Amino acid sequence: MIGSIPMLRGLSGFSWDWLRSDIPAGLSVAAVGLPSAIAYPAIAGLPPETGIYASILAPIAYAIFGPSRLLVVGPDAATMTVLAAAMGAIIAASPAGTAVDRVAIASALAIGVGVFCIAAKLLKLGVLASFLSRPILVGFFAGVSLSILVGQIGRFTGVKIESDGLIAPLVEMLAKSGLVHWPSLILGLAMFALLWIVRGLHLKVPGPVLVVVVSVVLSAIFDFRGQGIAVIGDLPSGLPALSLPAFHQMPLDKTVLGSAAIFLVSFGAGIVTARSFGSRTGEEVDANQELIGLGAANIAPGLFGSFPISMSDSRTAINLSTGGVSQLAGLVSAATLIAALVFLNDALSILPIPALAAILATAAISLIDIDELRKIWRISRIEFIFALIAMWGAISFGVLNGVIVAIAATFAYLLRQTMFPRDGLLGRIEGRHGFFDLQRFPEARPIEGAAVFAVQGSILFYNADYVRLRMISVIKALPAETKYLVLDASAITYIDSTGATALEAVADMLAKRNITFAIADLSEESRAILDRAGVINAIGADNLFNGREEALRTLIGDIDQPDRTVPAANVP
Repeated sequence: MIGSIPMLRGLSGFSWDWLRSDIPAGLSVAAVGLPSAIAYPAIAGLPPETGIYASILAPIAYAIFGPSRLLVVGPDAATMTVLAAAMGAIIAASPAGTAVDRVAIASALAIGVGVFCIAAKLLKLGVLASFLSRPILVGFFAGVSLSILVGQIGRFTGVKIESDGLIAPLVEMLAKSGLVHWPSLILGLAMFALLWIVRGLHLKVPGPVLVVVVSVVLSAIFDFRGQGIAVIGDLPSGLPALSLPAFHQMPLDKTVLGSAAIFLVSFGAGIVTARSFGSRTGEEVDANQELIGLGAANIAPGLFGSFPISMSDSRTAINLSTGGVSQLAGLVSAATLIAALVFLNDALSILPIPALAAILATAAISLIDIDELRKIWRISRIEFIFALIAMWGAISFGVLNGVIVAIAATFAYLLRQTMFPRDGLLGRIEGRHGFFDLQRFPEARPIEGAAVFAVQGSILFYNADYVRLRMISVIKALPAETKYLVLDASAITYIDSTGATALEAVADMLAKRNITFAIADLSEESRAILDRAGVINAIGADNLFNGREEALRTLIGDIDQPDRTVPAANVP
């Protein structure tokens, strides 16, 4: 450990006995990861080898800097879709006639994501992992999955699709239906069916691995390349050289915004994965420390000609199910992929593109969490609506703009939850201690000569007017004999300058009615705001109390006496 930066924490306490568990786990992770490593780059229009590079370099970097012993990082379908949108924005903003190096752009964005991770760690912004709520992420990923599915039309059919969006590619496909390459379509659908058969039969061999093996064997036997079925083609047989992408040739604003969008989605979804597996293993997940591991795991591929990655749920699940105990499994996986790149180059070069499309389509469908959407619908209709808004944003405006819609939906959801804070008049119940909401407890009675009004939430610029109008309506309904109004501030976390102005207006109205305004249990921070705003001076420092009981006993005497409550008929 160097300062607050974790170093080799995932390998701490190393024992040679771990090899018996981590080597088989690492081999399994590599076997499952290879098909997706080759397939996922196609989402962003990148060559297949970039996915292998990412699957090698990211786990090595995470093993050094990541805090978790069991998490496995690597290419992720949702992250790749946001990457594709960010790359599209950068390419569109580049000067006409400029040569476009897609790999360099992806590398720059990977480094940008890593920088955002490190900056967020320094600012202790691990809380950003919870910024996109689970319902909004579920909805957003459902929209992303549809984008991925539409993107596979050309790979399944062999038809070049030039339209973007959701509907336009379908319309273009209908117009070009006469150009469909039927052998490609039949192969792709057969591999797609095979994936679902393997899933349905719960075979021990992962479906993507079986698809790669079967399609490569068939490609070798029937010469798919000669039959007009597109194949991957030759892959580099070694690792790339260290190189820094030419940032100065890319529009800075689009690069920064693209990196920020990828960071938010990658980190938000990644922490959901980390916490999900952490709950099973008992491993605590520190979002701020994970920022270091994820940052390093993005910068490393970016420096070697690859793209941004995230925490992989499928690879982590394989690691756990096969008994992995440390980050040594990730290192074994990286070494296995290096060997595959060197020794299986010829075999991988004849892997048919329709088979990759089948893998991508299956991965996309897995992003649609129907069970979770049903659960959200059952728990909260409002949250379900926000999930649909996030889904609609990704579908209607494109993935990159969909991130903005998801963020806007998050803000709208937060505002809705805090714009109308709960409030109510409080009273006493004979024979019971404490105060009770008069609306919720019919047996509760208000205090004679006084009113206790509680606000459950901060009073800020966007809800201050609502709170002011609520208090004014309560004041107008008070009995004529009311001499005191006590604001129970125990649930008010913060009052800003606009909130202070609202309370000042309430104090003025109470003064005109000869009702004393008192505040109980006010936080020190809010008290300082009210003091600087002159509200404390207006109501009098003697009318600030540590609690409701203290306030009422000081103002009207013993509040536990029976004659201190008002009969039910007089409750406002």
